[in-house]
Amino acid sequence: MPLGNLQKLIGLTFVLAFAAPVAASAVTVEVARACDAALIKAFPPKQIGNPAAGSSKGTAKERRDYFSKCVANNGKVDDGPADTPKDNKANK
Repeated sequence: MPLGNLQKLIGLTFVLAFAAPVAASAVTVEVARACDAALIKAFPPKQIGNPAAGSSKGTAKERRDYFSKCVANNGKVDDGPADTPKDNKANK
């Protein structure tokens, strides 16, 4: 490889390395713990041998979305009533 191409390759490598977007900031321990507690409260885990404990509501995607929403709000999730209608026409 000629010396000119090697210099161009190294220069391009540095430009791409410094132009790369900065990764998102890490989640703090406090936020992760608060979101984990909120997730367990919203989606209680099942207990083996105790059919009355826990629930089967929520898919894995719903749980991930809930946790992501909690992290995005710095550990605060507004758990409003889920059965409220989206429009006021149902209240006639």
